[in-house]
Parts: sequence; C-alpha cells; structure tokens
Amino acid sequence: MNWTELISNCRLGQEHRHLERHDDRTEFKRDYDRLIFSAPFRRLQNKTQVFPLPGSIFVHNRLTHSLEVASVGMSLGNDVASHLCAKNRDFIDSLIPEIGQIVATACLAHDLGNPPFGHSGEKAIQTFFTEGKGSYLQERVSPEFWSDITRFDGNANAFRLLTHSFKGRRRGGFAMTYSTLASIVKYPWPSTECGKKNKFGFFTTERADYEAVATRLGIPLTAQQRWARYPLVYLVEAADDICYEIMDLEDAYKLKILTYDETAHLMLDFFDETVRNRILQRISDEELTDSNEKIQYLRACTIGRLENECVKTFIDNEEAILNGTFQGSLIDHISSLPAEAYRQCATLSRQRIYKSQPVLDVELSGYRIMATLMELMVEAIEHPERYYSQQLIGRVSSQYDIGNPDLETRLMAVIDYISGMTDVYALDVYQKICGISLPIV
Repeated sequence: MNWTELISNCRLGQEHRHLERHDDRTEFKRDYDRLIFSAPFRRLQNKTQVFPLPGSIFVHNRLTHSLEVASVGMSLGNDVASHLCAKNRDFIDSLIPEIGQIVATACLAHDLGNPPFGHSGEKAIQTFFTEGKGSYLQERVSPEFWSDITRFDGNANAFRLLTHSFKGRRRGGFAMTYSTLASIVKYPWPSTECGKKNKFGFFTTERADYEAVATRLGIPLTAQQRWARYPLVYLVEAADDICYEIMDLEDAYKLKILTYDETAHLMLDFFDETVRNRILQRISDEELTDSNEKIQYLRACTIGRLENECVKTFIDNEEAILNGTFQGSLIDHISSLPAEAYRQCATLSRQRIYKSQPVLDVELSGYRIMATLMELMVEAIEHPERYYSQQLIGRVSSQYDIGNPDLETRLMAVIDYISGMTDVYALDVYQKICGISLPIV
C-alpha cells in the first residue's frame, strides 16, 4: 500500500459526481460535520458505555466516549502526519496532512452501530436466532445471512449504518469518503470468514461496498482471502483502546468502585520514578487538594504517554503496516513499562469494573429487553395480517423496509430498527408493548 493512494476524498455513491463547494472545508471535515449533526450520533448520548446511564454522578455514555476518542484520534493522526511529511516533503501539498481529521471522524463513527445496552444487546440479537424462538429461521435464509445475524456485531453494523441506502435515503448512505469508511473497519472480512473469534468488519450485504473502497484505496487481499488492514485503522483502534481503559478507571473512581489510592497508583505506574515524582510535584505546586482534580490530571498525563507510545510504534512499524504484515494492535507493541501498566489496568477492569453489580444489572435487564423486542417484532413481520402485528409494525419508521416481500430484507429491517434504539427508548417501547406502562397525555 502507498500513502498517496490510501488517502482519497472520493465519496461512496458519488464517485462520478462533481459537487460545487461554497466554503473552505475539506471533504474530510465535511465527513466530520456530517456525523456530528446526524441523528445516529445524537442517539449515542442515551446508549450505555460501561456503567448505567447517569443518576446523580455523571459517567461516560457512548457519546462522550466517542468525542474523547475523536480527540485522542486527532492527536494521533496529526502526529503521524507530521512525521510522514517530515520524511517526505512532497506529502505536504497532498492529502496526507488530513490524516488527523480522517482518524477523528472515524473515531466519531466507531460506535454508531452498537445496539442498546452494549455487548448484552449484541448477545441478545445473536442468541435470539441461535438459542431463542428465531432458530427455526435458519432453514429459510441463506447461510451467509445466517452467519451475519447469528454473529451480529456493532462494528459491522456501523459500516452498514454509514453505507446502506435505507428506504427513501440517498445512494451510498452517509456518502462518506472512502478513507473515512476504511478507517472504521477493524476486521476487513465478512462474517463468513471470521473464524472462531467471531470478529468481522461488515455484513455480506455490504461486502460489495467494502470491496469498492478497498479497490479504490489499493488495500490488498491476503493469502487468507481477507483484506489487509487499512493503516489508519490502527490509529482509530489505539484511540479507542486508550480512552476506554483509562476513562473507565476514572468513572470507577467517581462511582467509588476504586479508591483514590488505587486509581492514582494504576496511572502513576505508566511512568518511571523520575517522571512520577515530577507529576506528583506538579500536583503539589498547583496546590491541588481536590481528589477529582488530581485524578483528572493523572488521567491526562497517562493518555499523553500512551498517545506518544502509539505514535512511535506506528512510525517504527510503518513498513510492516503498509505491507499488511503488522500483527496485533499498536498498544500490543508499546514499550515494556507502559505495556505492563496497561495490562494491570485491563486485569483490574475485568475483575472489579466489568463484573461490578451495576454493570451486571444493566446487562441482565438489557438482555431481557432486547430479546423480547426481537421476539415480538420478528413475529410481527412473520404474521403481518394479525391485528397486534399491524400495531407493532405501525411504530416502525418508514426508512426500514419492514414490509418487503423478501424475508432476509424484513429481518434485517427489524435488526436495523432495534439496534438503532437508545437504551431509554428500548426500555420505553418494551414497557409499552408489554403493558407495563401507558403513555401519559
């Protein structure tokens, strides 16, 4: 792969269309603005990140997480672009300096496809077909479609959300640039090629779209008939890895799952003794007495350290990344001291945060809500002549082709509709259709 081919402002669905522009924004900045003002992005404010949506203490949701990931992604992309332009002066007048904007935009989009209630929502959709009442449908759909829905994944759904032409909408979906679209696909192969890890980047319905993107950007197929990873994916992934691991610690501290000493110790471990003492001295010199302010400063230092480490790893391994031979994530290859500190954070998160009672309660409730919605909506599209089915179908937006004669299209429309809900809306619909609550006029 080569950089001049990899960075393209060609738009999906508008490849041969000349658009007259009336301002100085680049095409990549237009992508960013298009996402910021979109309804799917706004809905992230009511989707769970890790902890339940806030009560008296505000913790991260998918929206705040995505904004923070975009901020880190912008820094990663800008630093990499600066290194590339310093090494090759011809890049200065090309699209290479736009890498930071592309990465930031992809970071905004990386969680768009997540259903309500996070991973428990994903699992509820999957198991409706593998363990629930939807299992009978296997004999009525293609093996490729069955693979997609039984492995339903938020990453693949994000690519679908951005590229699919929903009913009444324009060709190419959001009509994003090829480089932005390629940057969100962490696993560039369909569900039928995902192997035991069940990780994939797009549904078979969007395979042609990804193939068009890969061909235009010069992303090669590997010997395993999978595409090589697009280089900027590593930066998007790194920004996400940095933010969710470090920000979850801060949230856990605010919720009193971790003490101040535990949280500070975990963050200080990213630095050698000299830098650690300098950070502690800075906190003292600034006369910070508020523990929340201290944790925020430590968090900023930690994110800065990891960002620098990931940029260095990317630049040091640029050749392998462009050849498609680089293995793992950038975090996997950072230097030993921060790598060990990151592993400690990940271990503690699994033990103390992701298995905490508030998190488990949301997962259990969310799973039941999603499973019920799937059951009732699939039954409705299977028997649209019934009175109750007609009432349910009447709730669904016209953009979802729920009345299509093709069963696979109808099933995917149900998944699109339910996965696009917020946590609050899913709960509200569940309560109403189950007769638990009535609308108040």
